[in-house]
Amino acid sequence: MTWTTRPRSEAGALSGIAAGEGPPIVLLHGVGLRAEAWNAQLDALSPRARCLALDLPGHGESPALPGAPSLAEYSEAVAACLGEGAVVIGHSFGAMIALDCAIRHPGLVRGVAALNAVHRRSPEARASVMARAGGLDGHTPADPAQPIARWFGDAPSSARDACERWLRAVDPAGYKAAYQVFAREDGPSDAGLAALRCPALFLTGAEEPNSTPDMSRAMADLAPKGRAEIIERAAHMMPMTHAPAVNAALARFLEECSL
Repeated sequence: MTWTTRPRSEAGALSGIAAGEGPPIVLLHGVGLRAEAWNAQLDALSPRARCLALDLPGHGESPALPGAPSLAEYSEAVAACLGEGAVVIGHSFGAMIALDCAIRHPGLVRGVAALNAVHRRSPEARASVMARAGGLDGHTPADPAQPIARWFGDAPSSARDACERWLRAVDPAGYKAAYQVFAREDGPSDAGLAALRCPALFLTGAEEPNSTPDMSRAMADLAPKGRAEIIERAAHMMPMTHAPAVNAALARFLEECSL
């Protein structure tokens, strides 16, 4: 799989990669990345639907939100890009936004897939992510060494190289704003998950240390139409590193959403 830059389309105030025709699927990447992180899913899913992989605010070619934005402000920026009846698929911070969009805008979302989503971090994990957020000044590019090591270990790969490039290139202010929201938030509320009326897939890797299988199972148990699926031998960057398994799981989920 190659991770080369693709042409952009405008999607409201945001920028994104569009592919395919039909009912809308919107894909949301994680902190520090960009729409190309979904290249494998764009190729796999665009024959059945109109896929739009967004650059989140302050990432890729999308402008940053003003000030110190909240999760709700990221969700509203994404919601403005949704067509009615969209399936929203998010990874990591993008999963947090996808679930928030589905809870806030049930009339727009026909299904939500949350990949590597956090839910009720342990005290140790919360302290660690808050410390990382506190070390960002919004001016100096963040050192990608720590996230790359957490995501990929020592194994070289084209996915690892692409993520390192994107982390080095991301706007420091946009990265800080997004990471601080990601650190402060602890996943959707129990009441929000219980209020979801659309199909909801919670997908993570068996070797994911932070967005754990237990977290996905707990969220699935709370959502009326939720289910969890675990990708064996996968960790945090599974949409890139384990694309065939992820794509197969998403294809099954789209059938549940009548796509």
